[in-house]
Amino acid sequence: MLLILYDGECPFCSHYVQRLHVQAHCGEVKLIDARLNDATAQFYWQQGYDLDEGMIALWDDRVYYGADAVNVLAQLADPDDVFNRLHRWLTAQPKMARLFYPLFKRARRLALALKGSGPLVRY
Repeated sequence: MLLILYDGECPFCSHYVQRLHVQAHCGEVKLIDARLNDATAQFYWQQGYDLDEGMIALWDDRVYYGADAVNVLAQLADPDDVFNRLHRWLTAQPKMARLFYPLFKRARRLALALKGSGPLVRY
């Protein structure tokens, strides 16, 4: 099972996790909105992960955070989908994921500001 912990209020994040086709490689995919008072989100906050700074992908008993999460999701994505091909092209290499992830975070912050939403708050 693949678990993705993301900001459900961010339109980019929500669209991203909905468009990502990884079921063929992962089977069950569990999406968790980090804005909800969820035990999983609380657990990762307590482990020191700042969920306002990065999403989490839990795959194969390993935690991937931020750029590493986007990188592993790109590697798991179905290459037959146009969105996933673009995603793989941008972030399937670790260096590229680290290059683009700060831009994704800025876009997220801008989208949240335009919506009038604040940052994620630690529980």
